[in-house]
Amino acid sequence: MTLPSLRRLAAGWAPLALLFFIFPLVVSAQEGDAIIRFDSAAAHFTESLPVGNGKSGALVFGGTRTERIVLNEISLWSGGPQDADDDSAHFYLKPIQQLLLEGKNKEAQELLQKHFVAKGPGSGHGQGANVKYGSYQTFGDLLIKWNDSSKPVTAYDRILNLQDAIATTTFTRGGVEYIEDVFADFINDVIWVRLKSSKKKKLDLTIALSRQENATTVAAGKRLIMQGQLPSGKDPGMKFTAMADVSLAGGRLIDKGNQIIISKSDEVVIRVAMVTNYDYDNGGLRDFDIVREAERYLKDSEAISFDEAFNESKRFYRSYFDRSSLYFPANDEEVVKFTTNERLTRYAKGESDPQLPVLYFNFGKYLLISSSRPNLLPANLQGLWATEYQTPWNGDYHLNINVEMNYWPAEVTGLGDLADPLFKFTRHLVPNGTKTAKAYYNAEGWVAHVISNPWFYTSPGEGADWGSTLTGGAWLCEHIWEHYRYTLDTAFLRTYYPVMRGAVQFLQSVLIREPEHGWLVTAPSNSPENTYIMPNGFRGQTAMGPAMDMQICRELFSACVKASELLNIDEEWKEELKQIIPQLAPDQVGSDGGIQEWLQDWKAADPHHRHVSQLFGLHPYDEITPWSTPELAAAAKKTLELRGDGGTGWSKAWKINFWARLGDGDHVLLLLKELLAPVRSQAMTMQGGGTYPNLFCAHPPFQIDGNFGGTAGIAEMLLQSHGEGEVIRMLPALPSNADWENGSAKGLKARGGFTVDMVWVAGKLQTAYIHSDKEKECKILLQEGMWVMDQASGQIVATAKGTEVVSFLAKAGGSYLVGK
Repeated sequence: MTLPSLRRLAAGWAPLALLFFIFPLVVSAQEGDAIIRFDSAAAHFTESLPVGNGKSGALVFGGTRTERIVLNEISLWSGGPQDADDDSAHFYLKPIQQLLLEGKNKEAQELLQKHFVAKGPGSGHGQGANVKYGSYQTFGDLLIKWNDSSKPVTAYDRILNLQDAIATTTFTRGGVEYIEDVFADFINDVIWVRLKSSKKKKLDLTIALSRQENATTVAAGKRLIMQGQLPSGKDPGMKFTAMADVSLAGGRLIDKGNQIIISKSDEVVIRVAMVTNYDYDNGGLRDFDIVREAERYLKDSEAISFDEAFNESKRFYRSYFDRSSLYFPANDEEVVKFTTNERLTRYAKGESDPQLPVLYFNFGKYLLISSSRPNLLPANLQGLWATEYQTPWNGDYHLNINVEMNYWPAEVTGLGDLADPLFKFTRHLVPNGTKTAKAYYNAEGWVAHVISNPWFYTSPGEGADWGSTLTGGAWLCEHIWEHYRYTLDTAFLRTYYPVMRGAVQFLQSVLIREPEHGWLVTAPSNSPENTYIMPNGFRGQTAMGPAMDMQICRELFSACVKASELLNIDEEWKEELKQIIPQLAPDQVGSDGGIQEWLQDWKAADPHHRHVSQLFGLHPYDEITPWSTPELAAAAKKTLELRGDGGTGWSKAWKINFWARLGDGDHVLLLLKELLAPVRSQAMTMQGGGTYPNLFCAHPPFQIDGNFGGTAGIAEMLLQSHGEGEVIRMLPALPSNADWENGSAKGLKARGGFTVDMVWVAGKLQTAYIHSDKEKECKILLQEGMWVMDQASGQIVATAKGTEVVSFLAKAGGSYLVGK
């Protein structure tokens, strides 16, 4: 179609320009969607404010008598490398498989429980701090005691600014305003703390570094030096040091024992450097001078002022944070005066707050940027924030959804490069996983089961009922393939293809042919953490071909076929896979109308179980869609209805993504409100998920995966590009709620190397920009009358004659306007 007349074009562009003025494609956030606020000090870490730079982190409590700033460093783990494989286990593989083929699951499970477990204590039943498996631990506390704290405090305010990545506490005492600023420096790798008073000589402080175990602290001049070593079972383990440097503007400083005492100062700046001897390349420990390394961090930043360091760090942080944004117009300017927990409470009661979901979305981006840095370790169960010496479930890497969920928002929000730690972690599992595959399955390729740690643990857990799931490594590989789908980066794919190939080779090795249909199925395996009930009454976990296994097999086998074609390698193996894929056990609809979780139509012992593993094919995989497989999509919906909306925080986050994939925005919003329901108690439960006052996700206890899953779910409501053809679908699950009817989104990524900006009014897409990184066919679902214009040439390249998918060849670097 040729370019319209200039008059017609001008007439068409005017309302579009007005739309972008009213609903801007903002970069700068609003206060209501960028500030987490408290009006009192934290009583618990779920009220603290997290800062981090991917390596170092802190939790700011904001105390006015004694300030507590909890320190963290992503690699601080007890434990160490170990050989947890039972090298004789594979002798029992064929007998276990045969028992499963004969329907003798009880006997198979008993044999599995004896032999397909870790050699030794494994993860210590989730309490592994003092065994070889280890545990993620707090680095300790920076304590700042206000020596003159007898007078009452007024005008208290404590905020975390998500746009600038800084925590600020202000209060007034005795007619003096005090301000504390804390941020994690992305450039200089130190934690900065600045304390100021509105009147001179009013800072009287005692500063200490404290740790309850395995460390000592001394004061030397203007520095506090903490040194320690964690246990590795019965052996000495990781060495660590924290060094705090204190500088003053006016006043006096003296060191006394293990403290620094400040008197009559105008301003105090503290820089904290944290170092361990973890070896990121090999998953062990390095022999080097960690004290000298900490001194180097402090020396490199000593000539920089607090403001200079903050501005440089903020620029770096914003280069990530500003890649994507959401904008919902505020309908109540007064809402910013409420604390965040008050906003959560009001929202749970049904009051309007359109910016609260955006705040949660921005917090998810903030957490990912702050806890995941290329070439370091992935974000763990708590990101990198912990106050404990024995974190829940060791603060490790659970491979049956949790660490994967941490990275669900990465690609769509434009932060795919921050998934680098997950890719490298997956590759680092291969050597140990190769050994584990031989030990337990006499198999080619590599395997990782349910749990892992910085020591690259790949053995089963200490209990086969949960610890023998064999698709953990394969699920990690899904993120490698998804990164390629979003970026079309063939160099990346070539680097990581051998990792994917090895995972598929392992799965090939454990496929057996089940007798009823002749399908190929994995064996032995289980459906993560769930229990079936056989017709004979036996309750068990060990099974052949659970639905999730088969879906993962189909996804990864198909990915390797496509990768082989793209890279022009492994032609013979590719053809072998193409022959296997149709023989894999398919998705089945059970007698209850839902997707079967197991190969046979068995009931679940817990029909409301938090894992909904049989819907892996709906999300994060995409073999089940409403447009390509409507019958299976209807069965997936039935599964969700039977499972119910309850569950842990991360479980609700997964269900948000499920319902978004089914296009039911109103149900998504119902679940989002449940995820945002305020939670106070830290008591562990599998049913009470929600959100703590500082927006950390409540399992309970705190697990960060729910934050990331919820962030991904919000993006999934607004943009989808999965399924056959990778069609871009804008606003696929927009709720009918008035809070959501007007808004804009900028910088969301679609598969195929596309970036999408869009504006909607009254619940309908009004206009969008599509930016293409590569030359590629672009497919978009549009409403009748909408068109796509090449901005460079002014040519209309596609028009929707009805509600339909239109396509055009997008140019590398091209931008395309969607309008009507």
